[in-house]
Amino acid sequence: MNESRKLGKRFSSAELLRTALVVAATVAVVGLGFSILRTNALPQLATTLVAIVWGVSSVILIFYSLNLLAQIFPSKVYNKIVPYIFIGPAVLIMGWYLFLPTLRSLLLSFMDKTSTRFVWFENYRYLFSDRSMLVSIRNTLIWLVCGTGFSVLIGLTAAILAERSFVNKLSKTLIFLPMSISLVGAGVIFKFMYAAKFGGAEQIGLLNAIGVSLGIEPQNWLGKAPWNNFFLIAIFVWLQTGFALVVLSAALNAVPEEMIEAARIDGAGEFRILMQIVIPNIKASIISVSTTILLAALKCFDIVYSMTNGMFGTEVLASQQYKQMFTFQNYGRGSAIAILILVGVSPVIYYNLKEFRNKEAFK
Repeated sequence: MNESRKLGKRFSSAELLRTALVVAATVAVVGLGFSILRTNALPQLATTLVAIVWGVSSVILIFYSLNLLAQIFPSKVYNKIVPYIFIGPAVLIMGWYLFLPTLRSLLLSFMDKTSTRFVWFENYRYLFSDRSMLVSIRNTLIWLVCGTGFSVLIGLTAAILAERSFVNKLSKTLIFLPMSISLVGAGVIFKFMYAAKFGGAEQIGLLNAIGVSLGIEPQNWLGKAPWNNFFLIAIFVWLQTGFALVVLSAALNAVPEEMIEAARIDGAGEFRILMQIVIPNIKASIISVSTTILLAALKCFDIVYSMTNGMFGTEVLASQQYKQMFTFQNYGRGSAIAILILVGVSPVIYYNLKEFRNKEAFK
């Protein structure tokens, strides 16, 4: 009894024994499951089932065991450490899958193609001197400006018009539907739309079919730089507009109707109401949507890869990074491009985290 009081709680020997057994069982289950999956001795279906059951049970046992261990401490200590118990595994996993690979990529970016010799800033010098890399940086900037700008602008316009439409729900659904299509799937769809046949052959591409019917010569939409980049960006905008529409529609619904009615009574026009009342009230949502789409545009790789594979002057940083790493097997340059993308993403992530901390829920 004296020992249990020193521990801060009235723990009996049976409870301490149970805690020890649960911790031992957790270690055994986690280790045994990992060993079984690592050997890859089971059939594929059995491996999948074991991974699901083992993964769920391991997570439950880990949190339960950590909670039992925390209860051994005094109440003041328990209340302080229990939040870290529940966020600790997630932080460790994020660190293992994000922080450590980032450090490794940073190290590899200072090494040669085979990652055996330090070349220091040679890879970064290549990024800002090679012509193809400069084209990739230019195209990425075009994607960031046009892809983000048009997605937010069209999404905001559609949200405002949809609120005044008698087919509100139907119009929003139709605009949001492309969000269910993968980037590669959208690329395949638009590849057929942009397809061109020459020499009098029948056109299977929608754009050229319409053009030929109007007496216009068929065009190689994806082969003419730099305009082909805008045709690729159009696919991205088509996919992201639905996301902007949904978020901004919710923000528009939160704008006080009394404020708008008061402005109308004072004689304000609709455009003035939009610019001086509606937009300022949904400014936070516009910024949130813009930063989210900006991140998606910065790392967009699927559309370029499935449509042109980076040919005809359509390379972006993400496609260059993939080619350097997996096609040319140049891990130094590939890692340097990855670090460059990370540097571009970091200010946006920092801004979002800063805004989240300023929210009342996070104070």
